[in-house]
Amino acid sequence: MNILITGAGRGLGLELAKQALERGHQAVACVRDASAPPAGLKALADAYSGQIRIESLTVESEEDARQLADRLRQDAFELDAIVNNAGVLLGRDQRIASLSMDDVRRTFDVNLFGPMMAAKHLIPLIREGKSGADMLINISSEAGSFSGAYGGDYPYALSKLALNMFSKQLNEELKQRGIRVLAVHPGWMRTDMGGQAAPLAAEDSARGILDMIEGKTQVPDDLFFVDYAGRPMPI
Repeated sequence: MNILITGAGRGLGLELAKQALERGHQAVACVRDASAPPAGLKALADAYSGQIRIESLTVESEEDARQLADRLRQDAFELDAIVNNAGVLLGRDQRIASLSMDDVRRTFDVNLFGPMMAAKHLIPLIREGKSGADMLINISSEAGSFSGAYGGDYPYALSKLALNMFSKQLNEELKQRGIRVLAVHPGWMRTDMGGQAAPLAAEDSARGILDMIEGKTQVPDDLFFVDYAGRPMPI
């Protein structure tokens, strides 16, 4: 399979790229500047030469998404799965009276508009029906749930709630073509974003997500918001 991953320079994105390569897949690892990839991604490129391509993608830029799609198309490089993983967590300690609207806008640019633009330009590259994957995964969060709403993290929670709705809408559009769209809660992981107190390793989350992409974990057709093991998440 050819699997494209945004935000592949660290954390869950890097682990997804690593495990995809270990499983024998081709990985398109997207970072802001492909000419100077983070050390972990460069090590993967050295170890899996010819199996990985590192691409530049600033997810807030539609022009970047368009150019990435053009480069892949020019190389006749088709996709089997897309993982919109890039995300930010801003304004954590801000209550409504002190909330920075710049943080809100920046968060929506990355967490919602980025996946939307990636989907717009990259979905046409999915080779429908040839691999059995035909999947787009938006990395979401339990914070994007009405039932779990709490008084804080406004930018992050609202952007993930909107991302869940986009995932549901996009799945309704694309299921006629056999393309599955899921919003996935990756769990609270020990990453730069999640912190070292988190109970879950990024390796475990990545393993579960790739199992869904490969079809080892089957997600019922009526679900669109699940966790990394394919279990239903509350809306």
